[in-house]
Amino acid sequence: MKIKTATVTHAGDPLKIVAAQLDDPKVNEVLVKISAAGVCHTDAVGRDGGTTPFPVALGHEGAGIVEKVGSGVQTVKPGDHVVLSFSYCGHCANCLAGHPGMCTHFNELNFEGANHDGSHRLHTNDGEDISVFFGQSSFSDYVVADQNNVVKVDADVDLRLLGPLGCGIQTGAGTVLNYIQPKFGESIAVFGTGAVGLSAIMAAKITGMAHIIAIDIFDNRLALAKELGATETINSKNENAEEKIREILSDGVDYAIDTTGVSPVIKTAIHGLKPAGECVLAGVGGDLTLNVMGDLLSESKKLSGVVEGDSVPQLFIPRLVEYYKRGQFPFDKLIKFYEFDQINEAFAASKNGSVLKPVVTL
Repeated sequence: MKIKTATVTHAGDPLKIVAAQLDDPKVNEVLVKISAAGVCHTDAVGRDGGTTPFPVALGHEGAGIVEKVGSGVQTVKPGDHVVLSFSYCGHCANCLAGHPGMCTHFNELNFEGANHDGSHRLHTNDGEDISVFFGQSSFSDYVVADQNNVVKVDADVDLRLLGPLGCGIQTGAGTVLNYIQPKFGESIAVFGTGAVGLSAIMAAKITGMAHIIAIDIFDNRLALAKELGATETINSKNENAEEKIREILSDGVDYAIDTTGVSPVIKTAIHGLKPAGECVLAGVGGDLTLNVMGDLLSESKKLSGVVEGDSVPQLFIPRLVEYYKRGQFPFDKLIKFYEFDQINEAFAASKNGSVLKPVVTL
C-alpha cells in the first residue's frame, strides 16, 4: 500500500516526508494507522547515524488504531487502540524471564533495520528497501509491526497522548517502578529533568519516597519537577550538586538515576550515593572513567544500565495509563503537539529543550 513516511538518507540530514510502499502484514504482524508519534532523543541518534542503516524511516513512540492483523495474532484486533513500543524476540532466556528490554536480540531487532524474519516491509517507490526503526518507524501514516511491538490501551484516553509511553516515559517510570522498586521512605536523586527524568520523578512520588531530589541547569524544568513530585531541587549550574545532596541527606541518597549520559554528571551521581547505594544509567552517553576502588568498591556502591525501564510493555504501559487516569501520573504536562510537516521543528524543540516531549500528529 502507498504511505507517507519521514526518512533520512544521509547522516545528519533533516527528515524528509516521502511516499513509500508498505507490504501487508505477515502471520505475526499488525497493520496500524498511526495517530501520533513522540519525538525521542534516540530518534535524533538514528537520524545522525551510527545505529541503523540508511535510508531509514524513523519514529519509535507511535500510537494508532489497528487496521489489520496476521492470522497468528491473538493479542489485538482491528479497531483496537494501541501504543507501539520496542521490539523483542519473546523467546530468549531474558524475554522468557520477563525482561524483554534485556532481549538477546534487542539491538538486532531495534537498530539493524529489518523485520524479525530478516526481510523488509517498507520500500521506496523504486523498490529500494527502507530500514525500519525499533521495528515500527512510526513517523508514518501506516506501519506494519510485529505483535511484540503492539500494546493494547484504553480507548477512552486521548490516543495522541499515549505514544511517548512506548519509550521515553516508560524508560523513566519503569526504571523506578520495575527495576529499582524502592521501599517507602527511601531517597532518590534524578539527574536531568527532561521527559525521562520527570517520568522517574512522577513514579517515585507514586511509591512514597521521602526525598525525590531533581537536579538540572534550567530553573523552569526544576519548577515543573517540583510540581510533579520532587521534594527538593538543585540547579547544578549554580550549586555543587553533591554538596547540596549531602546538605539534604548527610549520608547521601539510596538511589540516583542519570538521564543525561554526561560523564561528569554520572560521577556526581555516584558520589552523591550513600554506602551501598545504586546509580542507574538511563541516558545515551559515551566514555566514562572511574576509579573502581574510590568511586564504587570502597563503599559497596553499584552502577547499572537499564534499557526501557526493564518493562514488559504489554503489562506496564496499561498500568501507566491507569495511573494517568487516576491523576497520579500527569505526563500530559510534558507534551506539545506538532503537525506532521513540522517534524523537523519538533526535533529542534527537543534538542534545544524548549519542549520536553514533542509529539507529531498524523
